[in-house]
Amino acid sequence: MVQSAVPTDLPAGSGFTFRHYLICLRGILSREGLRFLNQRERFVSSLVRPLLWLFVFAAGFRQVLGVSIIPPYKTYVLYEVYITPGLCGMILLFSGMQSSLSMVYDREMGNMRTLLVSPFPRWFLLVCKLLAGVAVSIMQVYVFLLIALFWGVKPPWSGYLLILPALFLSGLMLCSLGMLLSSMIRQLENFAGIMNFVIFPMYFASPALYPLWRIQESSPLLHKICLANPFTYAVELIRFALYGRIDWGSLMIVTACTVLFLGGAIFAYNPSNGLLQRRQTPGGEA
Repeated sequence: MVQSAVPTDLPAGSGFTFRHYLICLRGILSREGLRFLNQRERFVSSLVRPLLWLFVFAAGFRQVLGVSIIPPYKTYVLYEVYITPGLCGMILLFSGMQSSLSMVYDREMGNMRTLLVSPFPRWFLLVCKLLAGVAVSIMQVYVFLLIALFWGVKPPWSGYLLILPALFLSGLMLCSLGMLLSSMIRQLENFAGIMNFVIFPMYFASPALYPLWRIQESSPLLHKICLANPFTYAVELIRFALYGRIDWGSLMIVTACTVLFLGGAIFAYNPSNGLLQRRQTPGGEA
C-alpha cells in the first residue's frame, strides 16, 4: 500500500503557505502516479478499446460511413481520422470513471479517511485528486495518438500541443462527473452498473463515431439527446483543438459543466451534507 504523502501533523486551522499546498498536491499526484504504474493492466485496457475501434471498426466502416467536409476539416477525411478525437474522448471518459472507481475502493478500504481527515481544505484535496486523474488520462491519450500516427492519423504537429488545454478541461469535466457519481454510491459492487449506465449512453449519443448531421437525418430525437449530452461538446472541443481551432460554443458548455459537476462533487463530499452525514454501510468508510 502506498502511504499518503499528505501532511497530517499540521494543526487544524493553521495558516498554510503556498509550499504546503504544493507538498500536498505533489503527494497526491505521486500516489496516483505510482498506483497507475503498478497497475499495468489498467494502462493496457485503456488503450485496447480505442485501438480496437481505430484498427478494426474503422476499416470496416470506412466505405459505409463517409464523412463530408465539415469544420474543422478542410478536405474529405478518412473515417479513422474523423473518429480519432472521439476515441481520445473515450479514453478520458473511461479514465474518469476508473478514477472514480478508485474513490469508492479507497472509501471501502479505509484509505479515504487518511486523505479526508487532513487539515487541508476538503475542496483542495478533492481538486488534487481530480488533477491526478486528469494527468493520468492525458498521458494515455498522448500514447494513443502516438500509436495512431502509424495508422495514418497525422494531424498538424501544432495540434499535439494545442490539444492539451482541451484534453485538460474535458478530462476535468469527466473526472468531476465521475467523482459526483462516486459520492452517490456506497458499495463497490454497485459502481460497475452505474459506469455502464453512464459511459455507453454518453459515448454513443455523441459525435464521437459519426457526425451530428448524420444523426439528425436518421433520428431528430437522438440528435436532441446528443445536443444535451456534455460529452458531445468535449469531443468537439478536442476535435477543433487538434486542428488548431477553437469551438467557442463547446468551450463554454464544457467549462459550465465542469463547474457544475465539480461544485456538486465538493458539495456531496462535504461532511455536513454529503457522504459523512449518511449512515455508514458495513465495511464502508467516509
